[in-house]
Amino acid sequence: MLYPNELGDDPMFPQAEDFQVVFKDDQVGQGVICYRDFKKGDLMAKMAGEVVADIRQHTLQIAEDQHLHDTYFSGYFLHACEPNIALDMENLTVTAVKDIAANSFLYMDYSSTEDVLFKQFPCNCGAQNCKGWVLGKKEVNLDSLNQVVNTQTGIY
Repeated sequence: MLYPNELGDDPMFPQAEDFQVVFKDDQVGQGVICYRDFKKGDLMAKMAGEVVADIRQHTLQIAEDQHLHDTYFSGYFLHACEPNIALDMENLTVTAVKDIAANSFLYMDYSSTEDVLFKQFPCNCGAQNCKGWVLGKKEVNLDSLNQVVNTQTGIY
């Protein structure tokens, strides 16, 4: 199991033979890779961690002022505008939204759970529907906003 004993022993917690947090590349850092196939609709795992009030790196939003801080599994899901997983933050579950082959990284759309991100960043996922900039649901693209302000003021 990826989680330490103090988080419990739910049989749906991610198992080391099925998942691992590994280094992907210098651009995105670490991500979760799965070591077996999953079919679209499969319930893949349950998530756990410390519930905190503040946004941190490796947190996922559970409610308006609650975040799951998970440095063992879900805090390392990578972003894609066309994700291969979906998260149910009420039941803390991970489901495949498309077929996932063994040795694939797990990708979620960060805006599907987060009102505000720990840090906005440019998206390089390569999807046809790529948003170009990764934001929370309630955020404004600060890069675009700065360009508008600079255009209006003539300051670059």
